[in-house]
Amino acid sequence: MSTARAGSRWVQADLRARRGQALLTVLAVAGIVAALITAVTLLEDSTNPWRSLFAQTDGAHVWFYTKDSPQVALGGIDGVAQIAGPYRSAPVTVVQNGKKEPASLHAMPATPPRVAHPVVAEGRWLDPAQPDGVVVEHSFAKALRLKPGDAFSIITLIGKRYTLYVRGIADSAEQGFYPEWTPGLAWVLPETLNQIEPMLGHSEWMTGLRLTDPDATQVVSQRVVVMLEGQLQRVYNWREVRAAMELDNRLLGTLLALFGVVGLVAAALALANAAGGRVLGQLRDLATLKSMGFTRGQVALLLLVEHGALGLLGIGLGTLAGWAVTVAVLGTTSVAPVPVLAIVGGTALTVLAAVGVPAWRGGRTPPIPGAPAAPPRGHLSRLARLALLVRLPPALILGTRDAFTRRLPAFLTAFGLAVPMMMITIGLGVWSTLDNFLSHPEQVGQHASLYVRPGKLEPAQAQSYAESDKDVQTVYPGADVNALAPGEARSVRVRALGSSADPYPFPVVEGRMYGQPGEAVAGQGLLDLLGAKIGDRVRLTVGGSPLIVRIVGRTVEPDLDGEVLSVGLDSLAAKDSVPPEFYALALRQGADPGEVRGRLLAASSENLDVQRVVNPADRLSVIRVVIVWLIVVLALIGLANLLTASALGLRDHAFDLAVLKAMGLTPRQVIATLVTGTGLLVVLGIVAGTAVGASVVTGLIDLQGYTSGVGAGIGRPPSPLTLVLAVLVAVGAALAVALIPARRAARAQVPVTSR
Repeated sequence: MSTARAGSRWVQADLRARRGQALLTVLAVAGIVAALITAVTLLEDSTNPWRSLFAQTDGAHVWFYTKDSPQVALGGIDGVAQIAGPYRSAPVTVVQNGKKEPASLHAMPATPPRVAHPVVAEGRWLDPAQPDGVVVEHSFAKALRLKPGDAFSIITLIGKRYTLYVRGIADSAEQGFYPEWTPGLAWVLPETLNQIEPMLGHSEWMTGLRLTDPDATQVVSQRVVVMLEGQLQRVYNWREVRAAMELDNRLLGTLLALFGVVGLVAAALALANAAGGRVLGQLRDLATLKSMGFTRGQVALLLLVEHGALGLLGIGLGTLAGWAVTVAVLGTTSVAPVPVLAIVGGTALTVLAAVGVPAWRGGRTPPIPGAPAAPPRGHLSRLARLALLVRLPPALILGTRDAFTRRLPAFLTAFGLAVPMMMITIGLGVWSTLDNFLSHPEQVGQHASLYVRPGKLEPAQAQSYAESDKDVQTVYPGADVNALAPGEARSVRVRALGSSADPYPFPVVEGRMYGQPGEAVAGQGLLDLLGAKIGDRVRLTVGGSPLIVRIVGRTVEPDLDGEVLSVGLDSLAAKDSVPPEFYALALRQGADPGEVRGRLLAASSENLDVQRVVNPADRLSVIRVVIVWLIVVLALIGLANLLTASALGLRDHAFDLAVLKAMGLTPRQVIATLVTGTGLLVVLGIVAGTAVGASVVTGLIDLQGYTSGVGAGIGRPPSPLTLVLAVLVAVGAALAVALIPARRAARAQVPVTSR
């Protein structure tokens, strides 16, 4: 029989003998690879619809809004490839099904331009034969439940009403999706817009620039700002639109990446432990192979093929699972090929390196098929001495001695359990943070539960209805405006709520709340954008009017990547603050927002527009599913390590069982001895991993909050009760698994003469 055939049979027989452990290894590696591929897909732009929309529409990288049509040659600026517009734009109010929604009508020719042209998804584009036709942006049409052929009314700033007919519904990369990005967007012919809004002072002009190098956006924008000084109203670029279209995927991608990378280390350690344990347990078999003519290299290759194949099979299954997740959950069939190949190649190298060292050691086994080596001898560990000192039962003393017989494998086993438990604790911390968002929404800027817009009513009437409800505690008038940031050539959001004397209780985590006009608090993203810190004065431009404020505090700001400045309504100019755009309603403790909303709609005969506030935790609910999935994968890794430790312990003491029984130990005491040896390592690893995870989880979450613009101060560790339960469940499950082979070994009849 050839050595290749004999080696193949030996590998197959060994894998059949440990099917459970082999299956765990494959599933653990597959789960880690799937997590890494999903993470890189989320962190790439392939799940962001902006990329495809920008390509389909030949979008502009920068949009400038000016009072009048620009009279300067923007096309001559270095770096500008093409120009879209200038197009005239006018604000209107759309009336549909009794509700009013803010919208912006953009003039667009019947022949779509080459740059920044909307892509019609339903119906047709504008046609001079139908001057009252309109094309509505897709997300805005979905919110209004419009389809081609429908009619709706619009109201201009001076109160005139017109009826328009939907010719088509189109997609655009010009701005984010409605209602996250307001006002809604619709396109009409230039002559139609001139008829609807003949007053040029009630409109603005928008110009788009497509650049040769998207990374030069900031430089080109600053040049345009200088050229359009005094005319510029606001500006935004492609990065802002892309961020607005993101599907809350970056936090999820970062979480998956963290779990995946650490899990890969844990999986590699589990593979190394499994391979090393099998080598120790197969010394007689390996010696027999050497005596049959196998060389060192051939034995090492057999071990590498056997244990490496499990990892490579897991990589293959994980790659397929990662692709399936991107298709089924993320709705995209495109994955970034280079990062995925890097993940597959890096994981394969990690797997082969993890099993390579034990395989090399197995190849050095001497060709002497003698009796198995006895367990290494040495001094009692300190823990074993302590067990003797306190006069523990003999079974526990023997188990304590056995736990640290092989110190390096003992350390690797405890470490291999500590790493998954650390990541499980971090996952529980993320879960606890989401629960805190739900139970304490005021800590993420959601002191108000409802937002009321006047709808068909006057602002004063809307405020009166809101204040008259029995469960409404406080009514905060508010307005959201866009402001031009100095030196940044882009616009930011200014949120005015309440007044300086009676401010909205924003969650200030550094500094203090504003207390007088001209003071403001800001999100971390805005502070980073402006390069400002608490105490600095900043100068913004709102609709051509300067807004000079002193930043006195930093808030936790989950919206718009934290690029929000919050002020009192009295800090804005009268034209921007009167009348208020909406009212934020803070409810009494225990009040049901749904019931309050129903009463307000009934009292106003459906004339009010009442919306519930969406908690950030609701948008991130999918993270809970991911945490459960990753906990299962990490538990599989820990279980694989535990089975290796149990097998190694049984191997070292298989021939001691008869001696223990001869000494008077009952089968239960023998089981206690074996379980104690493994259980001490389990407890040590799980407790250490939990302690490390609990100590770093808050800092990691705050670091993610800081880098994403939300700001530090949001992290919450798991509760002590949760940690205790997690430790008890992990230890209990591990001991239950270790009990199975111990019971089997205790019942086996091993004659003393076999030694």
